Amino acid sequence: MATELNTEIKETQTALLQALDAFNQEQLNKVPFEGSWTGGQVGEHLTKAVSAGLLYGNTTETERPPDVMVKPLRDQFLNFDIKMKSPDFIIPSDGPHVKQEVRGQLEKIWEEIEEAASTLDLTKTCLDFELPGAGHLTRLEWLNFMVVHTKRHTHQLKNIYKALTA
Repeated sequence: MATELNTEIKETQTALLQALDAFNQEQLNKVPFEGSWTGGQVGEHLTKAVSAGLLYGNTTETERPPDVMVKPLRDQFLNFDIKMKSPDFIIPSDGPHVKQEVRGQLEKIWEEIEEAASTLDLTKTCLDFELPGAGHLTRLEWLNFMVVHTKRHTHQLKNIYKALTA
């Protein structure tokens, strides 16, 4: 299971960076259609929402199977037919966003996530933050959240780019 997760983490990072690389600097800050974020805003949102730091914080032994929330998180975040509202604390700024800065931040974040996934005990429950609506998650569940949340926004980036280049 750990090997599959590590592979998925690498694939998620690669897909995200490739989707971001498709944009030129001007396109990154252009709103593709009413009600949409720009590609730069999606990138900034991910820098605020996804972090390995949480995995290194305070933890405790887990009193339940450590993967209980994996399937529900996957089912929710990989259902592209539902629209979600971002919590205020991770809503991106209006920009402008500098492509190389956003890309560099995301690349660093995903390298740290990959390291954490390879070295930490994923069965421990993280205590420093609760996922709204889900509560405290294990490291394994947080890693899965980071993957599916990023996959969702990679899908969004591709749609934004497609709209801008249509």
